[in-house]
Amino acid sequence: MSADTQAANPPAEKTGPDYRDTLFLPSPDFPMRAGLPKREPGWLARWAEIDVYHRLRASAAATPGTRPPFALHDGPPYANGHLHIGHALNKILKDFVVRSHQMLGYDSRYVPGWDCHGLPIEWKIEEKYRAKGKSKDDVPVNELRGECRDFAAEWVKVQTAEFKRLGVTGNWEAPYLTMSYEAEATIAAEFHRFVMNGSLYQGSKPVMWSPMEQTALAEAEVEYHDREVDTIWVKFPVLGRTEAPRVAAEDATGHLGALGDLDGAAVVIWTTTPWTIPSNRAISFGADIAYGLYDVTDAPEGNWIGEGERLVMADALAEGIFQRARLEPAQYKRLRDVTANDLSGLVCAHPLRGIEGGEGFWDYDVPLLEGDFVTDDTGSGFVHCAPSHGEDDYDLFRSHGMLDRITHNVGPDGGFVETVPLFGGKYILNRKGKEGDANKAVIAALKDVGKLAATRRQTISDAHSWRSKAPVIRLNRPQWLASIDHKLDDGMGEHGATIRERALASIDKLVEWTPRAGRNRLYSMVEARPDWVLSRQRAWGVPLACFMRRDAEGNVELLRDESVNARIVEAFRAEGADAWYAEGARERFLDGVADAKTWEKVDDILDVWFDSGSTHAFVMRDRDDGVWPADVYLEGTDQHRGWFHSSLLQACGTRGRAPYKSVVTHGFTLDEKGNKMSKSLGNITAPEEVIRQYGADILRLWVAQTDFTADQRIGPEILKGTADSYRRLRNGFRYMLGALEGWDPATAVEPAEMPELERWVLHRLAELDGEVRKGYRAFDYQAVFSTLFNFVTGDLSAFYFDVRKDALYCDAPDSMRRRACLTVMDALFARLTTWLAPILVFTMEEVWLSRHGETTAAGDPVSVHLVDFVETPAEWRDDALAAKWRLVRRARRVVTGALERARADKIIGASLEAAPILHVGQGDTAEALIGLDMAELCITSDIEVRAETPPEGAFTLEDSIAAGLGVTFAHAKGRKCARCWRILPDVGTTAYPETCGRCAEALDALGVPVPVAS
Repeated sequence: MSADTQAANPPAEKTGPDYRDTLFLPSPDFPMRAGLPKREPGWLARWAEIDVYHRLRASAAATPGTRPPFALHDGPPYANGHLHIGHALNKILKDFVVRSHQMLGYDSRYVPGWDCHGLPIEWKIEEKYRAKGKSKDDVPVNELRGECRDFAAEWVKVQTAEFKRLGVTGNWEAPYLTMSYEAEATIAAEFHRFVMNGSLYQGSKPVMWSPMEQTALAEAEVEYHDREVDTIWVKFPVLGRTEAPRVAAEDATGHLGALGDLDGAAVVIWTTTPWTIPSNRAISFGADIAYGLYDVTDAPEGNWIGEGERLVMADALAEGIFQRARLEPAQYKRLRDVTANDLSGLVCAHPLRGIEGGEGFWDYDVPLLEGDFVTDDTGSGFVHCAPSHGEDDYDLFRSHGMLDRITHNVGPDGGFVETVPLFGGKYILNRKGKEGDANKAVIAALKDVGKLAATRRQTISDAHSWRSKAPVIRLNRPQWLASIDHKLDDGMGEHGATIRERALASIDKLVEWTPRAGRNRLYSMVEARPDWVLSRQRAWGVPLACFMRRDAEGNVELLRDESVNARIVEAFRAEGADAWYAEGARERFLDGVADAKTWEKVDDILDVWFDSGSTHAFVMRDRDDGVWPADVYLEGTDQHRGWFHSSLLQACGTRGRAPYKSVVTHGFTLDEKGNKMSKSLGNITAPEEVIRQYGADILRLWVAQTDFTADQRIGPEILKGTADSYRRLRNGFRYMLGALEGWDPATAVEPAEMPELERWVLHRLAELDGEVRKGYRAFDYQAVFSTLFNFVTGDLSAFYFDVRKDALYCDAPDSMRRRACLTVMDALFARLTTWLAPILVFTMEEVWLSRHGETTAAGDPVSVHLVDFVETPAEWRDDALAAKWRLVRRARRVVTGALERARADKIIGASLEAAPILHVGQGDTAEALIGLDMAELCITSDIEVRAETPPEGAFTLEDSIAAGLGVTFAHAKGRKCARCWRILPDVGTTAYPETCGRCAEALDALGVPVPVAS
């Protein structure tokens, strides 16, 4: 029977007996239109009712040792706002991991969690206060913390519902929250380990600082955006030398060690942060840069660079600087080279030296220091050094033993402190996060004293807080840091003595990386990173629950007492971290151990990355359903500098190694054109909109079809394509359900007795079993899905199902061919449904229940998510048979191609009208076709196979010419069978009118009476 079944295309006019009721036409109660948006919530409710997740845990516990534990540790999303498409991608990928490993035979556990502390939530509460004209400083700290806690709790509820709607399984009844009392107690205990092992210290160095939020930020908390700024070139007058040149040689004037023609010259620096000039303490130069001394021979009146001035700058940048200063090449000349020998030991005056109203504030010397970070690709070839605002500057000063010269001119609010002349009260940013008045004030002062050489408005990529979206600065503030190079004597030195050594060893030897590039990225970050800044100057978080005091020299001493630590942890466990801020907390925790009057309570909160980095302790280590180390962490690529990183450092400090065995990284989600999504561009694809239109399974299918290790794209057209793939897949399952309706397993056929076609399908299942399991273990969901999709739509729907329709519909019920086909259909169903269940959680449940019902005979609930992948017998694999059938299918493609041409040319209407001749000029292909019913395989009424070279004009395909395959057309001979529609010579010769011999036998087996002639 052709693909156009009688049910779909009945004869236009009845010319004989109607045998349609004797056909086994499928009528599955499985709609082609899925209606997922309306039906999915029902399945979610059923899974909750039968408690699938905990039922699986109980089953594993009942048979100890049979299912090894497997745990994916959830990187906590932030409890602040609705989910975006990146959240959906992340959680769906995690669900693929959890479900697939469960079905691979593990006790696969997943505890969802949330990051609840930190600035974004505190900022929202502050915004509410500001709207009411109230300051957070006027609110008791624990009242503020209570509002933050309530805010986070509400969003946890919202996001829980949104994650569940995606079909994500997990222990939703007992998630982890970093703000739970137990979590806060554990975070404090983990912090105390750093206190006790000597890693914690107080230091002062430039850190990323948000003036808007008045707190230090980690690199993971900033993002880079273009910003237009004032860049300036500034003249630093040369004063003299503090030492002779490094090389004792005569300079241009013949005076050993004298300034010579540098006397009266100025060194030109360049900066994009004019506000840092008042904090300048040095100038850095590059030893390998070509510098020159330039003389200005002419200049317009009132020009910022005047006639007679001599300037030192990098030769590669001189022309551009003079151009910015409105000087033509004819107005200046280069006098000579200025070498590193000339520059070494030079001292300049600060450009604001002696300024009116400066009160001598800048009357100090500015030395020139060699720095390896100086280049001549932009600026002037000289870097002005403000060690309170630059990390390179700070490191340079530290290497020269000059940290005592650091200034602290800028306060935590980003304003100059009042003790700074001229600029006190000027702000780098205004209260709205835009440029303040500090830059303009500094530029004006430099202009007034004649030290401004040139200016330019320029767009730069600048660091911004990803919370407030305002620019951040570098600011030297006292902070608490964890030394990652401190040698730890903690008995956990198998992988190194320091946090850095342990982290690098873990990355290199203990962790599997998907993709591999993640290893290189994190390794380079850890290898070069500075100490970990743990403190934040905010209120909503876990405090640095420790005590400090200073000796007469100002040195910091930490109280290291296990009994005090234990009191703190127990109080946090009972009351939460609010206990630290309660009245009398210092006296409470130090009572009987230390004099409370001599110790200061540290009220800074911990970096929230320490919070989330500690989750492995209270989720994987301490919970009954945890596994330490976790089997896998899975997050976006930004977490190499975030959660992967902080978890690694934290665990290496407290457990001696990484808290994970493998790390899987996904990219970012872009729109269809590859652009970043934003509200302003109107290109956002929201998860709830996709679910409302298509259903969550379509969103899950989109995830499965992408290469998540790179950036992915999503949008209306992509989703339409995904929905089309879904429909094609669904149609294949609908066909199987129809074919298997009423099938009795007792009629199954053993593989050895099956036709070759069925044994080939079993071989393909054996091949696929290995590929699917390997793909799921390797987190390669794109490969799993594409392999299965191509099998269902190609090998099955377009080939096997199409070929076997005739046998399924028309053969006698006990036909071995028909029974073998149904036996294979059963094997296909059991494997394909479970293999796809981790991806299409709703649809495969629908498919499974459509066949098996909702309960067993014993009344137990049925669900595809309660079973494992079906074991596939290794003996099904038959590579020799597969090689033969590759030749058969190639020959079939030539025949079907010829039939399509004949149909297009109106020679035939349906393939059953044809009886083509297949010419096979290659021996191995001809041998492969021996004994096969090629008419059945090609869905024609007959085919003649001739072992000969195709004649001229025969139809062929390009990939089959070398195989000697060609087809010449011929019409089928005989009459059309009224039951199967094949055109055969024996139609009309049987007892049943207008039927072929095969159909007559089937009618007889069915007990259909032979019509009596009238």
